Amino acid sequence: MYIAMNRFKVATGGEGDFEAVWRNRDSSLPEVPGFVEFRLLRGKVNDEEGYTLYSSHTVWKSEADFQNWTKSESFRAAHRNAGDHKAIYKGPPVFEGFNVVDSI
Repeated sequence: MYIAMNRFKVATGGEGDFEAVWRNRDSSLPEVPGFVEFRLLRGKVNDEEGYTLYSSHTVWKSEADFQNWTKSESFRAAHRNAGDHKAIYKGPPVFEGFNVVDSI
């Protein structure tokens, strides 16, 4: 199993717009080979720096399945309008990928 996560700092006040982008995006993930699960996670508000932390969290059968998706037309379509909402972000997303340690 492989877990791919992107962390987003969403400017205070932009949370509803950010969640709507994810809720309304055209995703074909369920049809992608190796895809298992998706979750959008909302974290704590950082009042001092003016953002709410979010993470997109996908589970894949393997890292190779995830990598294949990132090179696909499905990936390009899902991210086609990503730059249209720059005003709600406090910086670019931060990617983190993890291979699951079996038997622990």
